[in-house]
Amino acid sequence: MKVYSGLEIKGLRSPVVTMGIFDGVHLGHKALLSRLVSVARETGGEPMVLTFYPHPRIVLSRTPSRLFYLSTLDEKKELLESYGIEHLVIIGFDRSFSNITASEFLEDVLIGKLHAGYLLAGHNHHFGRRGKGDMRTIEECAASTGMRFERVEGVRSAEGYISSTLIREALLDGRLERANEMLGYCYHLKGTVVGGRKLGKQLGFPTANIDPIDSHKLIPGTGVYAVEAIVEGRALRGMLSIGYNPTVNKTPGKRSIEVHLFDFNEDIYGREIRIIFRFRMRDEKLFPGVEALAGQMALDKEQALSLLGKQ
Repeated sequence: MKVYSGLEIKGLRSPVVTMGIFDGVHLGHKALLSRLVSVARETGGEPMVLTFYPHPRIVLSRTPSRLFYLSTLDEKKELLESYGIEHLVIIGFDRSFSNITASEFLEDVLIGKLHAGYLLAGHNHHFGRRGKGDMRTIEECAASTGMRFERVEGVRSAEGYISSTLIREALLDGRLERANEMLGYCYHLKGTVVGGRKLGKQLGFPTANIDPIDSHKLIPGTGVYAVEAIVEGRALRGMLSIGYNPTVNKTPGKRSIEVHLFDFNEDIYGREIRIIFRFRMRDEKLFPGVEALAGQMALDKEQALSLLGKQ
């Protein structure tokens, strides 16, 4: 997949385009992307995705530190490429760009710069200044320019159309398995291993404390999870806790992310680790003492091994 930063692109033949944020690149997005690739194949064009960075909500929000997304830009690139996208155009988003109207965007950017002859859009896609652009805007532009377009229906779930919002809510509510179903893959988080209080080691379960690499990457809700971890290309099994450690912390502090890797005792401080969330096992609990906590951790390990498989 070729990645372009900006709109100075030459040598493309009849790009077939879709546009959006594609946060998480979930099953709803996959349906749109699959159709995009099919249309490109049928018309002899090239499948192209146009996206924006940073996330428009972060640029326009008065409280950007409170906004979180499902996929970093690098993760988004990997997922889009895996679905057969040949060209990814990343437009730098700022307040000046946010003032471009939907019609201006279609005529000046999509057609004028990218020479798009075919546009595919999701069923509820909105774009342009204040999100006023919709399917009617696209129809009017197509009528005046000759651009072809297609509306692609979303993928329905029990909660409604699959969306990034539904998935974020599921992750925060502790419904990990449901979130993974809507994503079409297991949610993951990348971070750096940092030093901690070493309480896990005292309990017989040494843990690696994780500092997320991207401050806007969503962290699932508090609880204990069965996970897989990728460290320097090695796949390891483990159990991970997200929470405030109420048994040992008498006053609420900063939420921590700690993973205990099974059958692993190497020093990985400062190294990058990727956590793949497979199952959520239980809520965070307050235990009467550290002995009770250690006993529960032994049970958690047993359950995690069963869930992850003992091979």
